[in-house]
Amino acid sequence: MAFWRKAQRDAIKQEPSQIRVAGLDQPVCLRRTPRARRLSLRINEAKRGAVLTMPPYASYAEAGDFLARHFDWLQSRLAELPSPVPFIDGANIPLRGEQHELRIVGKAQGRTKVWYESGMEGAGSLGSGGATRAPAMNRICVIGPAATAPIRLVRWLKAEARDDISRQVAHHAQALDVTPARLSIRDQSTRWGSCSATGALSFSWRLILAPSFVLDYVAAHEVAHLRELNHSDRFWTLVRDTMPRLDEARTWLRKHGPRLHQYGRGH
Repeated sequence: MAFWRKAQRDAIKQEPSQIRVAGLDQPVCLRRTPRARRLSLRINEAKRGAVLTMPPYASYAEAGDFLARHFDWLQSRLAELPSPVPFIDGANIPLRGEQHELRIVGKAQGRTKVWYESGMEGAGSLGSGGATRAPAMNRICVIGPAATAPIRLVRWLKAEARDDISRQVAHHAQALDVTPARLSIRDQSTRWGSCSATGALSFSWRLILAPSFVLDYVAAHEVAHLRELNHSDRFWTLVRDTMPRLDEARTWLRKHGPRLHQYGRGH
């Protein structure tokens, strides 16, 4: 029996992780799991592709037939995915929920590698006629060559995310009288945050792109798991007690969260 189980595991490791479908620009990712009871197809907006989940007993012929039956739906949904927004000069990207124009500049003496400017700077009267100039868009400025600007920008965004998340985690941890084991910032594609059984908290740096109350909700959510490592009624009561805008934040994430993954792609 042990030998059979090892052979089965080795066979699964040798399976292809993707399948090419004629008429689609990108392959469909395959995911076989013992928990699946049927074939299912979903769109992964974070990775800009599709995932076909298969039960252990499903064959590749069945997978192919399933994809053929749902081809029109799949093609339509993939075509609806928002275009990637690479971190290039002139791109519009959100920061704490507000749009900013990304500017890649040359050498600037005495400046840090990345900084942001308010659109109100320099706005004012246009003379005696009384007309006023509309505020310019906020800007994020990155020093140095365009080829390496995305790397510097992502580092800066991660640092900003760590500062904001650390502050809110500390706030909610004090309210619930808990202490996280550690805190890490990553680029997770399926979760905005997580809490391990050992009390380690992990968050997506892309939360810095969302409105601040959304980041605050995710921080409150994961800190509450330090008391309740589940999603019971007691858990949600803890979250709501420290984060009154819980419902608003969850709605925002469901509606807009996947689009945060379009930024920084394609550079």
